[in-house]
Amino acid sequence: MNSNLISNILRFIGLILIQVLVLNNINFMGYVNPYLYVLFLLLYPFNTNQSLFLLLAFLLGLSVDIFEDSGGIHAAACLVAAFVRPNLLRFSFGISYDHQTLRLAATPLGARISYVVLMVAIHHLVLFSLEMFSFSHIILVLKKTLFSGIFTVIVILLSIALFSKKYR
Repeated sequence: MNSNLISNILRFIGLILIQVLVLNNINFMGYVNPYLYVLFLLLYPFNTNQSLFLLLAFLLGLSVDIFEDSGGIHAAACLVAAFVRPNLLRFSFGISYDHQTLRLAATPLGARISYVVLMVAIHHLVLFSLEMFSFSHIILVLKKTLFSGIFTVIVILLSIALFSKKYR
């Protein structure tokens, strides 16, 4: 087994455990709840099989759904985010992504932030839309998306900075 596979397995399991044991207990003012498990979708290797990535994204969301008893909304949000990821990568990183020469830790800060913000926004918008599932609650969906999204982006960017090999 290569080290990349082992690190992805550990990241998958570790992020699920951190999410369900620690972060799901944070619910500040009813709107703010960080979803750090999205980090797995952001950091998964870019040049791998897309079908496998979609399956892993579904399993990631389903694992969180099982612990939260949320009926599949996390699985759906992860699947949508994984599906649009190639387009977000192309939008944020341009030619670097098209030629498969991209390493997230070595990208410009602005491109990295745009990639994280767009991915988190799409994930959260789908997640909270499915949670409310009503157009009459659109303001609440947007509030939860905005506030949880901001907190999630901050936590994800701090995690990337802390655990990047560049800073070791």
